[in-house]
Amino acid sequence: MLTFNDGLGPKSLAKQAVLSLKGAVSFLSTASSLGFSASSLPGQDGVSELPFYGRSPAVYPSPTANGTTDARWSVAYQHASSLVSQMTVEEMANLTRGFPGPCAGNTGEIPRLGIPPICFSDSPTSVRGQEFVSAFPAGIHLAATFDHDLMYRYGRALGDEYRGKGINVALGPVAGPLGRIARGGRNWEGLSNDPYLAGVGLGAVTRGIQDAGVIATPKHWILNEQEFRRRWYSELGHAVSANVDDRALHELYVFPFMEALREGACSIMCSYQRANHSYACQNSKLLNGILKTELGFEGFVVSDWDGQMSGVASANAGLDLTMPNAGFWGPELAQAVHNGSVSHARITDMATRILASRFYLHQDDDSFPPLSVYPSSKKHPPVNVQAHSHAKLIHEIGAAGTVLVKNVNNTLPFRPRSPSSPQFLCIYGYDATLSASPWADPARYGGGYEVNFGWNTLNGTLIVGGGSGGSTPPYVVSPFQAIQERVSQNGGILRWDFYSPNPTPYVNADACLVFINAYASESFDRTSLTDEYSDKLVNNIASFCENTIVVIHSAGIRTVGAWIDHPNITAVIFAGLPGQESGHSLASILYGDINPSGRLPYTIAKHEADYGHLLNSSVSFDHFPEDNFTEGLYIDYRAFDKAGIEPQFEFGFGLSYTSFGYDKFSAKWTGDDGMGFIFYPDEFPDPEIAIVQGGHPELWDVLAVVKCVVRNTGEVEGSEVAQLYVGIPSESLSDEEQESERDTPIRQLRGFKRVGPLKPGEEVEVRFTLTRRDLSVWDVVAQQWKVRRGEYKLWVGASSRDLRLNGSLVIKELNVQEDL
Repeated sequence: MLTFNDGLGPKSLAKQAVLSLKGAVSFLSTASSLGFSASSLPGQDGVSELPFYGRSPAVYPSPTANGTTDARWSVAYQHASSLVSQMTVEEMANLTRGFPGPCAGNTGEIPRLGIPPICFSDSPTSVRGQEFVSAFPAGIHLAATFDHDLMYRYGRALGDEYRGKGINVALGPVAGPLGRIARGGRNWEGLSNDPYLAGVGLGAVTRGIQDAGVIATPKHWILNEQEFRRRWYSELGHAVSANVDDRALHELYVFPFMEALREGACSIMCSYQRANHSYACQNSKLLNGILKTELGFEGFVVSDWDGQMSGVASANAGLDLTMPNAGFWGPELAQAVHNGSVSHARITDMATRILASRFYLHQDDDSFPPLSVYPSSKKHPPVNVQAHSHAKLIHEIGAAGTVLVKNVNNTLPFRPRSPSSPQFLCIYGYDATLSASPWADPARYGGGYEVNFGWNTLNGTLIVGGGSGGSTPPYVVSPFQAIQERVSQNGGILRWDFYSPNPTPYVNADACLVFINAYASESFDRTSLTDEYSDKLVNNIASFCENTIVVIHSAGIRTVGAWIDHPNITAVIFAGLPGQESGHSLASILYGDINPSGRLPYTIAKHEADYGHLLNSSVSFDHFPEDNFTEGLYIDYRAFDKAGIEPQFEFGFGLSYTSFGYDKFSAKWTGDDGMGFIFYPDEFPDPEIAIVQGGHPELWDVLAVVKCVVRNTGEVEGSEVAQLYVGIPSESLSDEEQESERDTPIRQLRGFKRVGPLKPGEEVEVRFTLTRRDLSVWDVVAQQWKVRRGEYKLWVGASSRDLRLNGSLVIKELNVQEDL
């Protein structure tokens, strides 16, 4: 939801923000009045778009939803259809567009039928821009917990705050971008670049938000993997086209959204960029074909703000609601219906989907709170939606998502009552304390689009990234504040220097903590995964302090090769983007109140070059720029595994203050009767079974169960994240061929469990279930998820490379459906 320009490259950094919201609206209004869409205007220097037609398959007409997924949707559709049948075309058109109002987005209303406006608001981390709301950890931090329950509780608490403000639609959670590009500016909003982990998070947060009675809007559908030229610009031309093959599209980028749809997501936001040369908000393959047909979506598709690029084309391709204004619709949409360019059935379906989503969550009930959304400049009564339990949850998630990656000779935790515990601490670095002026934009803590372009770090402790996904914290507990509280309680001594690159040494200090960060934001992609000033600061302190502990608050991947092997650096913590309780969460880890169990939701390379062409966003100044996803299925750890590159810290890695052992591995098909007979699954789901929201129901059938035992073999209590990886058989691989020739990744995450806390010596059985979808590949010919014959290799361990147990399951034969 950006209203300013993205980066235009190194030669024009001074010309950022050339496309203001006012300018965009002015252009769109002019084009609309002339009957054009942005995508059909003459190209720069006569460049034609005609060669690009048909690159994305056409799928028409747009499916009409009717609530057949379940009884709850059916009742909602009956109610909605009854009201829509009483509307004029103009009234239906009024529901499908945005209007000025108190919220980030506001639909029209129909007073004669008692239909009020629908309020849309950011963000995935907070009711952004409002007072007396909480600032939750970012999506990438939540993913680092690898905890199903915390993901749900996060969504529920966030949903409760949206509901408390009377907001109908929360614009989140995020799985697009997935995180294909290491330097992607918005990766921090999402839930990891692994589709399984992202899917579990997206589904759990969606369910939590909607259990609070608020419509969740998983976004951005789909392939929005970079900020550079993600939008159309009059100076440059069209948005970048994300060109991806059908199999990678499904197995990587669609995969997480399936979980959110299965959990009942009532809205999906389409993205800005083009996909296979068709804008995402008018791409009939993505909207009509995959989302509404293949995945049975019953809710409504809303454009990203000013993301609509045509009128008739977007309506017929499956867009249901344009924001934040009329875009190419308004009276023109009604006119298109009257002249037959858009069918009456299509606009009826659009209006019905929107209303049915409200009724699905009972937002028409009198118990739904009144709207309490105000600008900071307006005097208004306080509506406090914070809860003490929310602050505690933020603290808990903040600690659970903190990842310890180095801890030499048990440097951590500090133990105040132990004779060997540090009593004299030095605190260094700009990230240890609060920013002196973080409220230049009252709606965006840390800085808005008008100031943050190109930032590599934030001068102050980092709790969230920039852009529409940011937050408005009621307070921020800095690391310095929290550590000072501990030192004062324990009778210790503290020295600090937040700003000097060469701070004063204290020879009697027991430990030095250095705080640095890595910033990222919507509107631009990162220019580096490191920072020269920060790395010099760390090395300067390590040069005189023999017990240097580095804490990084990071909006994504941050390489550490400049200092990670320094002998005086004894501990390193990736503290993520933990929200308002940042300092308290960190202190709980430092002082051992909570044993760290966070795991990296991405791979940290030894060198930035190790990410190959997936390091940077594509840079093109062509009128029709392209980004070809030639890597297919191989991003992040999948790519490192394929290329045999050793990372600094692998996906899923994280240390603990204790140790864990793995034992008693077992794996069994659910069709195994235990007496020698195995009923193997069909090759494809049964075509006679109707699709429901989330896809074919049989995709969620459990086909296999994997078990193991995890035991705390250390001396202190702690939690472990057990991870299951699966190697799906390669269709083309024979015994003589090399692993590098596989058509599937060597291993893929297909299960995880955060177990504990376990006391020393305590053990627990961990059970993983594998569904049909977990064991399938997307068959581009049959256009269906396919189970393959062959050996499914299985690994259980503590990370994608720390694999403690292994085994396999074999499918010897399949029930092949010839008609597919």
